[in-house]
Amino acid sequence: MVTLKKTRQRKITQEEAAQELQVTARQVRRLLTALQEKGDKSAIHGLKGQVSNCRIAEATKKKATDILSRPVYEGFGPTLAMEYLRDKHQIAVSKETVRQWMIEAKLWRAGKPKVRPVHVWRPRRSRCGELVQWDTSDHDWLEERGEKLYLIAMIDDATSRLLARFVRSDSTAENMRLLRSYVENNGLPLAFYTDKASLFQTAGKRKRDEPGVDKDSVEMPPTQIARALRELGIVWIPAHSAQAKGRVERNFGTAQDRLVKGMRVAGVKTLEQANEYLEKEYLPWWNKTLTVAPANDEDAHRPLELAMNLTATLSRVENRQVDNDYTIRFDGARYRIVPNEVTPGMRKATVRVEWRLDGSIAVRYQDRYLSVERCLDSAKTVAAKTKAKSIRAKTGRGSDWNKNFDLHKSPPIWYAAESSGHRQGGTD
Repeated sequence: MVTLKKTRQRKITQEEAAQELQVTARQVRRLLTALQEKGDKSAIHGLKGQVSNCRIAEATKKKATDILSRPVYEGFGPTLAMEYLRDKHQIAVSKETVRQWMIEAKLWRAGKPKVRPVHVWRPRRSRCGELVQWDTSDHDWLEERGEKLYLIAMIDDATSRLLARFVRSDSTAENMRLLRSYVENNGLPLAFYTDKASLFQTAGKRKRDEPGVDKDSVEMPPTQIARALRELGIVWIPAHSAQAKGRVERNFGTAQDRLVKGMRVAGVKTLEQANEYLEKEYLPWWNKTLTVAPANDEDAHRPLELAMNLTATLSRVENRQVDNDYTIRFDGARYRIVPNEVTPGMRKATVRVEWRLDGSIAVRYQDRYLSVERCLDSAKTVAAKTKAKSIRAKTGRGSDWNKNFDLHKSPPIWYAAESSGHRQGGTD
């Protein structure tokens, strides 16, 4: 204002005033005109006390608040709420605006920042495929809207690229199916990083009261997954704590928030719907938003070798001995080798039996597969099994032929021996 008054009194020129006020000379002339008309009040901004043209309409605010008040959006944070308002309800506002609206409507409570202990993070591997973390979460994914599901996840340590699938059980077969999907899509990684669950290692057995400090460790046979990883040339690295495999654990933390709420909004109730939402919505969002570029652009994944048979490797494999009649026993059934497949030296030989993921059985002897047929039970065996099932169905237990037998009321052994004609003291 002092500069404008000096200009009006012709003590300085308009160009000098413009330089002093850091505006153009034309703006100085406008300000001089306003000063002549309004006096000192011209220094007050003309929009003071008026509603900003950029202010969001109250109707939009009320609509957004009503949407976020629905039970399906319970527990949503400002960031996730902002994304759903933008993508599903076409209300495009900033995260901070949504946060203020949620605090005002008591839908969100701003907490004080937590002081966390300093943790030295392990650096990521430099190449994609060097290390893949593998784990399963048994969270209540459907929030009691359907059956219990498990989420099996594999996440690359270098890039955080994620592959996951919902299953009904955390079994060897389901884990092998996800492993097959990973290998087919990406190739063979150098190593998998997992916990010490029984799927990956066989625990040594010992007596309850037997001390284990001074006892030498005994190498246990590998599990089916451990055997499959060895055949594929993939290193298995066990984690000694949940914190050690933090990348996959933090992935589950995000999924238990975003994925659960997303499936709630989408009305997911079945395994098929859960996997469809996972593949079409959640995994694309994760791999687009939360992945990072590796330090080294070289891909450490390896292609399958010609000698590798993925179908045979990812099976339940057990060794069996061929009986004299050229049959083998497996999983409670008997299989006969087709006669034209029989060769000398096959009796008592060891064969490899593969129970594959599609339910079929394959038998390999040395370097070739044999054709086998399942042997049908004899009529006597079928009748015995049918009778046993009938008894169990009626009584809830097995045969009751000795139901009324009382050991205390039975005759002594010496009496039974005399009655049978037996004489003590030897023979005549």
